[in-house]
Amino acid sequence: MKHVNPEELYLNVDQVAKRFGISKHSIWRWKREGKFPMGVKIGGSTRWRLSDLLEHEGQLQSCFATHLKLF
Repeated sequence: MKHVNPEELYLNVDQVAKRFGISKHSIWRWKREGKFPMGVKIGGSTRWRLSDLLEHEGQLQSCFATHLKLF
């Protein structure tokens, strides 16, 4: 099986919402509020690089771990 580079994978809003377990509306709202990676316009549709999403997930985990240390 060929290893796929995350830089080469792009997800649509349905795939992103499923990955994060939230609604598409939340993705768009977070994007507007600057709380989510910017998408890339491809053929008139917005897509997100998997590598950007992986980085964002890492930041969320880091924030969560830091928050837990406060208690």
